[in-house]
Amino acid sequence: MADPTRAAEIDLAPIPGKTYFSIDREWREEFIYFLMVDRFSDGVDRPAPTGAGRSAGVDTPDAFYGGTIAGIRRNLDYIAGLGCTAIWLSPVFENNQNSYHGYDINNYLSIDPRFGTKQDLIDLVEDAHSRPVPIRIILDVVINHSGDNWSYPGGFRYFYSGNQQFGFGDFRRADRPLPAELRNPEWYHRRGEIGDFDNSPENQFGDILGLKDYANDDDPVGSEVINTLIRAHAYWIRETDVDGFRVDAVKHMGELAAARFCSNIREYAYGLGKRGFFLFGEVATPSDDIYNRYIGQNTSQSDGNRTVFFGLDSVLDFRLASGMFGDENNAPLRDVLTGARGPQTLFNRLEAQRDRALNRGEIGRYLVTFIDNHDSFWQPGGRFPAIADDDQVIAAAGFLLCALGTPCLYYGDEQGLTGAGGDNQMRQALFDTAGDRSLLNPQCRIYQEIAKIAAVMRSHQALRFGRMYYRQISGDGQNFGEPFGTTYTLAFARLLYPQEVLVAYNVSDQPRHDCVVVDAALHPEGSTMSFRYGASGDTTVQKTNNGIHFVRLELAPHQFVVLE
Repeated sequence: MADPTRAAEIDLAPIPGKTYFSIDREWREEFIYFLMVDRFSDGVDRPAPTGAGRSAGVDTPDAFYGGTIAGIRRNLDYIAGLGCTAIWLSPVFENNQNSYHGYDINNYLSIDPRFGTKQDLIDLVEDAHSRPVPIRIILDVVINHSGDNWSYPGGFRYFYSGNQQFGFGDFRRADRPLPAELRNPEWYHRRGEIGDFDNSPENQFGDILGLKDYANDDDPVGSEVINTLIRAHAYWIRETDVDGFRVDAVKHMGELAAARFCSNIREYAYGLGKRGFFLFGEVATPSDDIYNRYIGQNTSQSDGNRTVFFGLDSVLDFRLASGMFGDENNAPLRDVLTGARGPQTLFNRLEAQRDRALNRGEIGRYLVTFIDNHDSFWQPGGRFPAIADDDQVIAAAGFLLCALGTPCLYYGDEQGLTGAGGDNQMRQALFDTAGDRSLLNPQCRIYQEIAKIAAVMRSHQALRFGRMYYRQISGDGQNFGEPFGTTYTLAFARLLYPQEVLVAYNVSDQPRHDCVVVDAALHPEGSTMSFRYGASGDTTVQKTNNGIHFVRLELAPHQFVVLE
């Protein structure tokens, strides 16, 4: 059956006889693997390296390289072996020219033929769902803007200027964009390219480079735009049974438009019998207040009025991942774990979260945590493995898996890829068409150790649901305080009554012998805590003269451990 070309043609009735997938597993329990479809695998069986060493990624042209949806399906064992239980795909809808990344969409109703077919996506989802431990599939969706599907008058680049609306030139193709309702010049803001990405109205009305911003305001036109995009994306839930959407460029949308989209998509998934359809978004900002405007029942507009819709379930935690915002309250995790900055930013970050949830555990519902992704603008040093040794890369993944939030690993970090520079350099391939080799090596030490930590997370409820507290340390077993500087043991606890799991990491490149506080009510003096990852054996709980209970940890440089 041919793909629809208009939103009005889309049949949203459940497919007769189909049972849609649903699972009783919270999203904060998942371990997400984020991959660029074009760069992961082309499905060709190629020899992979053996041994524990890391691999250099395959540099590619800034264009389509050959990765496919079928290639992902062929390598589900590799992703599952890493411990991942969800896969986030870069956008798969039909794109313009050489936009291998998927964000330059010209047809929301068809899979880009360079990635495969709708049936390929259906098959991927079915195979992922049918595994012994089901894997959920998340699509990356772009509803803030269309691709570069039309030009301004004269064919020149136009730039934002005082909220001036510019004229409309021409659509670049007579048969695009699709659905055809999007071929309406009034459905676009037409303000030219954004220069200021952080302040309204420019950051919500302007185009992102050549990608044309939708007029998704709270008015009749905006309602038509959002309703069309809702139908177009509900279509893919009906057809393929996907489990969630990652919503791109959310902070460039109005809060009402984002919340309307999320509420209607969520309701549609419920109507199919899908529970817990996951909607998380990209909100690249240093402000928790802006996060709040887009998440859940608290969504509110910039004018202070509340929406009547339930917005995103969660947001990507840029504040944890990135030092791009340049303030001491931000927590650039990569800099802390490599010793480039002290840990105070992490402590500040957790303390600031307390007002956003019922307890320190529930906040994990609202954040998707990461150390790397596909954009270079916030990580000038490149991928984390480019600035970190293997133990530090393992510790970073361990932190994500054991701390609050839904952990998300960027493809290739498990192999130690070191791409740095521009966006394309951050998106190296895991297969080499010229050299006929694959880099999907499950024997790589980084891959193996991440899989072990993921198994510990999966077997310990406290690491998925528990409250989180950073722990004080001491060198002499008597005087305790928060660590500082760049040579110390970073430790935190996850508490899910009556269980405490302790996570510790030696930031230093020298051995450490630090004492770490544990919960006195749960760990009497003389009891033991056992290593579950990173070491073997037990350590005895001791007590100071003033009643502090602690364990002494002997950690090698950059050693990461988990105890209970």
